[in-house]
Amino acid sequence: MMIKKILIGIDDSKYAENAAKYGFDIAHKFNAAVGLVNIVEPAVMPQMATGSDPVMGLPMQGAGIESMEILDIQKNQSESIVDSTIKRFAGDMKVTHFTEYGSTADGIITCAKEFGADLIVIGTHSRSGLDRLLMGSVAEHVVRHSEVPVLVVPMKEI
Repeated sequence: MMIKKILIGIDDSKYAENAAKYGFDIAHKFNAAVGLVNIVEPAVMPQMATGSDPVMGLPMQGAGIESMEILDIQKNQSESIVDSTIKRFAGDMKVTHFTEYGSTADGIITCAKEFGADLIVIGTHSRSGLDRLLMGSVAEHVVRHSEVPVLVVPMKEI
């Protein structure tokens, strides 16, 4: 088994941080290159008449946030997550990073192909039952659709 490139999917959760630690530990042991990917999913904004209050439906003056501002905020947050993860786990290792926009699972798979990853490492929120049915499962989608092995790192709640 040759692991030369590892793609680690991260977000701002403790689950992703746990997975990043595993991924970087494996990378150090195999002397593998690391790619970090953070997916920016589109912000869901309530649909309402332009300039109206979402509760009362009354006109509001200058209270809207433009979609480009939201995208900039999300991009800055993504860069902060990536930078923080690199500082925490990479040491002197060079890290390639990706910021993708759209579906988290599909974005991870796309980046793995682009990076030429031999292994994908992602965390799991350990959802089950109705919560998993309603929320979906990024990890499950990645496992089912990836062309390379996927290490799903669980985190036991204490």
